[in-house]
Amino acid sequence: MLPTTILIDETPRCVVRPVDAKDLNRFLRNGKVFLLAEKPAGKVTHRAATEAEQTQWREAFALHKAWGGEDEAFFGIPLQRETSTRPD
Repeated sequence: MLPTTILIDETPRCVVRPVDAKDLNRFLRNGKVFLLAEKPAGKVTHRAATEAEQTQWREAFALHKAWGGEDEAFFGIPLQRETSTRPD
């Protein structure tokens, strides 16, 4: 499968590349605690990743491979969320 964006209440949460639909459904089921950490009552959906999201995923994958990581061991990345306060 191509990189897929997981959304919580229509807000992108992460980009993953599942092997197939069964793999995607397993992640959606098993990853609910992670996915809904900030919005426990949120609605989880997914869509094809945008070009910008795919670029972020590919860059993280390239970093994973650069240190010797195996292709099958890399699943996805969280997407940056805007914060209301500036970190010190």
